[in-house]
Amino acid sequence: MSGHGPTLFLEDNALSLSTSADTPAAREAASMSGLQTPTSEKLLDAVLTSLSDDKAEDVVQVNLRGKSEMGDFMVIASGRSTRQVSAMAEKLVDRIKQTYGVISKVEGKDIGDWVLIDTGDVIVHIFRPEVREFYQLEKMWVPGTAGTQQAT
Repeated sequence: MSGHGPTLFLEDNALSLSTSADTPAAREAASMSGLQTPTSEKLLDAVLTSLSDDKAEDVVQVNLRGKSEMGDFMVIASGRSTRQVSAMAEKLVDRIKQTYGVISKVEGKDIGDWVLIDTGDVIVHIFRPEVREFYQLEKMWVPGTAGTQQAT
């Protein structure tokens, strides 16, 4: 694909339309609308604030700089039910889009056990507690919890 214009992708067995926020046209539209281009730290703060507002539990942030090219930060959080997990993900994506014009890629929202949100610089995983315990994603990225930081 050329990277310009809309992109179709399969999400939770449904075809979705996504426009890239990193095209010249999207950047120009964002600047004309008064939206600011976020740094990864501002995006991380927005993610943490959104999760806190929606009562996410056990929020952990992992600094990926120097460990992975996929992003600068990873945030892992839990919701008490599939409904809360899906709602937190939906609100987070909407808030990031409204504030910064960033269109995030989302996987798993319809099921609500584990939702992955890719905002570009910040990767967000929202789990039901049982699913989070099973996958133990924090241990995969930072053995012994060294390097993880409990978000406040």
